[in-house]
Amino acid sequence: MPRYLVQRLLQAVFVLWAAFTTSFVVLYLLPGDPVSIMASGGGDTNDVSPGQIAELKRVYGFDKPLIEQYGDRLFHALQGDFGISVQNGDPVTRLIADQLPATLQLTSAALLLATAVGAGVALAATYTRRRWLRQALLSLPALGVSAPTFWVGLILVQVVSFRWGLLPAIGNEGFQSLILPAITLAVPASAVIAQVFAKSLRTALAEPYVETALAKGASRPRVHFGHALRNAAAPPLTVAGMLVGNLLAGSVIVETVFSRTGVGRVTATAVTAQDIPVVQGLVVFGALAFVLANLAVDLIIPLLDPRITGAAAPAVTR
Repeated sequence: MPRYLVQRLLQAVFVLWAAFTTSFVVLYLLPGDPVSIMASGGGDTNDVSPGQIAELKRVYGFDKPLIEQYGDRLFHALQGDFGISVQNGDPVTRLIADQLPATLQLTSAALLLATAVGAGVALAATYTRRRWLRQALLSLPALGVSAPTFWVGLILVQVVSFRWGLLPAIGNEGFQSLILPAITLAVPASAVIAQVFAKSLRTALAEPYVETALAKGASRPRVHFGHALRNAAAPPLTVAGMLVGNLLAGSVIVETVFSRTGVGRVTATAVTAQDIPVVQGLVVFGALAFVLANLAVDLIIPLLDPRITGAAAPAVTR
């Protein structure tokens, strides 16, 4: 177990370093002058004097050699300092921290909903003996994956909010305003979980121990929801951890559609305004969320299957 944990921690550190380095290369080494882009806000650089551009280069450290810029930014990033926003002058870390609670609320609700719905569909599809019902349930994940997130959100707003008047269409006020965005964000995630879990359950139910348990007098529900469920849980759990990054990315669209404040809206605004320090901070934050979620999964999975600590990761990750 200690060796397993050390390996996972080293992998997590590497992912964070790779995310920071990749974002640095993409944002700072692309053709063009990032200071001029930021100073003009993507508009006409003729409105900005050379003196102002030179001052901005000094403030943001762009007047240093690239390798020195990288080392300086990496050193400050290790201390949680990603610089200041070009748009409003606020520290990037504080800007993200202020908007983080709303996004965590949304993504947590979506992940719980996606896990519950995906697991429910997979369990029902593999347990029922009615072929038409099984085929109908197994077709739902494909439909969920293929439906664009923004389209799902617009349909829910049009039908549930405007036509039926049941739930608010915009804002962050109260629990009711969270329901439609969480459903919108959960639809594709639940589809992926259902697909992986259903396949894992079918594989587990085909194992010889299932026939042995039934032959010894174990009931079908006990075998299905006890033995098979435990042995089939690792792949969908791994997928749920990997979906955290997708949910954070999807929050950009969902928070825009439902006019919610949060990290997603900050991301959309920063990309539009080409606010480089904020974009880099958000990239590293997304990588950190992904790493923490997968570390949690890596700690839980060995409890389901102790063999994993001395073997490869679950099959879904290969």
